[in-house]
Amino acid sequence: MQIDKNQLLRFTTAGSVDDGKSTLIGRLLYDSKSIFEDQIEAVENSSKKKGHEGVDLAMFTDGLKDEREQGITIDVAYRYFTTPKRKFIIADTPGHIQYTRNMVTGASTANAAIILIDARHGVIEQTKRHTFIASLLQIPHIIVCINKMDLVDYSEEVYNDIVGQFEEFSSKLLIKDVRYIPISALLGDNVVNRSENMKWYQGSPLLHELETLHISSDINKVDARFPVQTVLRPQREGFIDFRGYAGRVASGIFRPKDEVTILPSGFTSTIKAVHSDEGELEEAFAPMSVAITLEDDIDISRGDMIVKTNNQPEPKQDIDAMLCWLNTDEAKPRAKYTVMHTSNEQRAMIKEVVYKIDINTYNRNTEDKSLKMNDISRVKLRTTKPLMTDDYRENRNTGSIILIDESTNETVAAGMII
Repeated sequence: MQIDKNQLLRFTTAGSVDDGKSTLIGRLLYDSKSIFEDQIEAVENSSKKKGHEGVDLAMFTDGLKDEREQGITIDVAYRYFTTPKRKFIIADTPGHIQYTRNMVTGASTANAAIILIDARHGVIEQTKRHTFIASLLQIPHIIVCINKMDLVDYSEEVYNDIVGQFEEFSSKLLIKDVRYIPISALLGDNVVNRSENMKWYQGSPLLHELETLHISSDINKVDARFPVQTVLRPQREGFIDFRGYAGRVASGIFRPKDEVTILPSGFTSTIKAVHSDEGELEEAFAPMSVAITLEDDIDISRGDMIVKTNNQPEPKQDIDAMLCWLNTDEAKPRAKYTVMHTSNEQRAMIKEVVYKIDINTYNRNTEDKSLKMNDISRVKLRTTKPLMTDDYRENRNTGSIILIDESTNETVAAGMII
């Protein structure tokens, strides 16, 4: 299969604390020669000051002062690197349970997720939590890296046992592609180069898997959705009558002469022209930012959505969603929140917690109606005005929401509409 050398792969790393995520990324960067010499020199000096014999690879990603002092990653650290075959963006997410919410942020746009497992400990609760979130966010590729194999004497039996543990619980989830690699991030086994210590492993090292993964677009190309961000009314000479609706195409394709409907009003019109900063376009598709002009003068404002007349979402005020609670404060019963959906901003109330997911068994708990940090629940929301939604499985852009606490302006939850 021919790989596009300019193709960008976004992947996230997740696992429990001290499973070696930062060390793994450091090894990837170091062995693939994706680090500048001055960076290497700075980390080598810092490593010596700490008393390390060699280079502390984790320091290539643990850039925050607090992280270096504590030896942990407490925020999502984004890193960019490139190889002759592909470009990459890495989201290194924290391992502590109280920072699980950061994994939702790091994984929301990922094409692949690397789940790290400590070979000494096997599958633990955080492994299941991170895998469930990856499944919920519909990340198409999961690469399970069983790390620290050097500490279990590179045992094939230990590796096979952990693969069996992972397959047992992941079979209950909707995951398209799972791959397993035994590695030692610290020593470099099966990260960039094949391991001489695990000749029983017949697969490829991690970097080769990342370079050859098939990246399928997660953009819905069928359902045309254009959330309006702002209305353009230029007053320069020659443009006095110009009235365009600017925004980013969420999905589908828009062309001049397409018959469209404006939601939630239901008025119809025809696209007069599609404009970009380079002039008029024959078509616009996701994720392009454009301005659309219509043949008719219709009252349209921010938060409205332009869609194809023959393919419309159903405006909803009662919304079912899978919600990841991100805030340290528990959800308040029937409290009001601001819901953000594309460019639409409405007030909303959590009407009901239908069930919570037991992360260890994946059973549904219908008795506990509380929402606490890291809880994953199915909820019913009621909004003050309709939202033009699609199911998340059909359309990531129009199927996702966030909730904001009106009193603190903090993001308290991220949701996938079902």
